[in-house]
Amino acid sequence: MASIIVASGKQKGEFLPLGRRISVIGRAENLPLQLLDDLVSRKHLRISFDEANDRYLAEDMDSRHGVFVNHNRISKPTPLTDGDQILVGQTIMLFTTEDFEDRESALSHYKKVGERSRQTRIE
Repeated sequence: MASIIVASGKQKGEFLPLGRRISVIGRAENLPLQLLDDLVSRKHLRISFDEANDRYLAEDMDSRHGVFVNHNRISKPTPLTDGDQILVGQTIMLFTTEDFEDRESALSHYKKVGERSRQTRIE
């Protein structure tokens, strides 16, 4: 399956296994992943599995501050690929095609991804 890992803020390391259902992320208490971020709408982001094309899609739920995938604001359902960064409010999340047993394994995976994308400074 796939997962979302919270990569910044107070909730860093929290993760949401996505399965093949629709997952809504936002500030509302009844959501599978509640983000405690003042710039996040109650229902901000929807992630769904597109069975016909075997992929996950991210969709902005008409939020005030938008959803950004890899620094690009999205306005329609957008396919996600392994390692994509999703920004909602001031919270950065990582999309991965992996499932995790616990918070520690999710954090470990996030740290490994961060090491791979570290910029090299050339002078």
